[in-house]
Amino acid sequence: MLLFAFSFLLYANTLMHGFVQDDAIVITDNMFTSKGVEGIPGILSKDTFFGFFKVEGKENLVSGGRYRPLTLVLFALLYQVVGGNPFLFHLVTVLLFSVTCVVLYRTLLLLLRGWTAGQAQAPMVAWIAALLFAAHPIHTEVVANIKGCDEIVTLLGSLGALWFILRAFDTEKPHYSLLAALVFFLACLSKENAATFVVVIPLALWFFRSPSAQLPAILRHSVPVWAAFVVFFAIRGSILHWKFGAEPMELMNNPFLKIEGDHWVKFAPAERLATIFYTLGKYIQLLFVPYPLTHDYYPRYIATKTFADPLTLLILVGYGWLVWFALSGIQRRDPVRFGILFFLLTISIVSNLVFPVGTNMGERFAFMPSVGFCLVVATLLLRLTQWRTAVGIAGVAALLFSASTVLRNRVWVSNEKLFFTDVNTSVNSAKINNACGGVTFEKAQKETDPVKKETMFRQAFDFANQALKIYPNYKDAVLTRAGCQFYLNNFDGAVADYRLAVQLASGDPKPQTYLALALREGGKYFGEKQGNLAKAMTFLTEAWQLNNRDAETARLLGVANGVQRKNEEALQWFAKAVELEPQNASYLFDLGTAYYIAGDAVKGEAYRRQAVDINPDVLKEKNK
Repeated sequence: MLLFAFSFLLYANTLMHGFVQDDAIVITDNMFTSKGVEGIPGILSKDTFFGFFKVEGKENLVSGGRYRPLTLVLFALLYQVVGGNPFLFHLVTVLLFSVTCVVLYRTLLLLLRGWTAGQAQAPMVAWIAALLFAAHPIHTEVVANIKGCDEIVTLLGSLGALWFILRAFDTEKPHYSLLAALVFFLACLSKENAATFVVVIPLALWFFRSPSAQLPAILRHSVPVWAAFVVFFAIRGSILHWKFGAEPMELMNNPFLKIEGDHWVKFAPAERLATIFYTLGKYIQLLFVPYPLTHDYYPRYIATKTFADPLTLLILVGYGWLVWFALSGIQRRDPVRFGILFFLLTISIVSNLVFPVGTNMGERFAFMPSVGFCLVVATLLLRLTQWRTAVGIAGVAALLFSASTVLRNRVWVSNEKLFFTDVNTSVNSAKINNACGGVTFEKAQKETDPVKKETMFRQAFDFANQALKIYPNYKDAVLTRAGCQFYLNNFDGAVADYRLAVQLASGDPKPQTYLALALREGGKYFGEKQGNLAKAMTFLTEAWQLNNRDAETARLLGVANGVQRKNEEALQWFAKAVELEPQNASYLFDLGTAYYIAGDAVKGEAYRRQAVDINPDVLKEKNK
């Protein structure tokens, strides 16, 4: 009860937070989840990302696809009850985390019952390990971000399966095996990294239940979780059509790319391996010293590494030593060695060594592996010191971790707070610089003070520009930078960026629409503000070629031709504007004026009267 209350209170300050970061993918912008119960069939029958992208094929941007329906079904049920109110979502997330901490404690108690050399220490090891796990700040991404429920439920189900298998082994009662299969199947439906427990569970039996290495018994009691995984794997394959996919050649979904000449190529094998091992070293650093934390480890937060880097080489040697140490003394059936193997097995699936995960690393990926870390630390504390000293050290660590967790939680209150806090850590991440640029751009559009508005557009430009220095083909950043230049009247820059965005769009019609608008407004600016009619005509002509249904472009071409005394052409363009928007009083008045200039006063007066009938103030507006 103490552990449950402690875990809950640590994250109580997230309960009034909103939906943040990846919550949009699984809740607010997911067409299935936001339908409530009605959307559950879609959740169960499609890739997890399909409900967000809403278009066939886009969900495969991440190599291998994703099938994680369980937590989306949970979110759909919550949405059915409270709609878009995030409070209940956060409450359920925190409660699930608290339950997981308790299940971890109870599972370790049961597991360590078979630790013959440390029976007296086992309860305290379980308590300290669970306490450190509950307090560790690296878990804030999982608990403060509702989407992290998939990590929580996966670990909860996996630990539950281990607990039931241990009970089945100890009692030989078959219903425990059936329950183990069920909860492990649910864990797999939450997230695929539960798969590592098909090795962790028999390993746990070997370490703590079978001192005489009774392999047949270990295998027999492992069959339920293996069978559950096979069933899950078959369902996943049928839903995703057995497409495991190649690595995408897009930096935001594959960090192991670099520019050579004018195109992207894959890292050399040694570069890839060195970068992965450097990242694995970063995980260990954050487990010991969880600072600084960030939600964004996208390229190039982790720079490209080689084994010529002494630190990377040291990390490789360190991991090699961990493997050797754990395996060479495996006959001792020591919790430290089990904890190391638990960590190595569970981190492997999210390390990019087994298959690509779409980013260099993420703090959420350390959620399951941190169990092994906490078990190792707890065991060593009690082995190397007196129990009072061990409890004191663990208490101080938990206190420091708790303070850091509570403070870090505050950052997750909103996207704006999260982005503008973490950009100071993830300086070299294209993704977060683009996110900050996008948020600033949206705020600038709503700002009414012209001085503040200009300042914010310049800030958004700088963020987008930084993102593009890291990733030159980042379409979203190109669009943000183009929009900033548009509002800052740098139409040459805006048009150039929109042209690039069109090239990168791959079927998205929006960049071409924006390009036509920038050309139109640029033509107006060059004609009215700078008197450069030649450039104005060039811009307006191209704008019309891109969008020949835009009445304002036709009107501006009429004005430009009229200024050049090309009355016939002007009449044609004004007539085209009226044809496209026959109820627009301003266009009718302009057409009437053009007829007056052309010498046809009758038609001129007729169109002007028609304009006044639609809008009596049109004459005043034209005389401003």
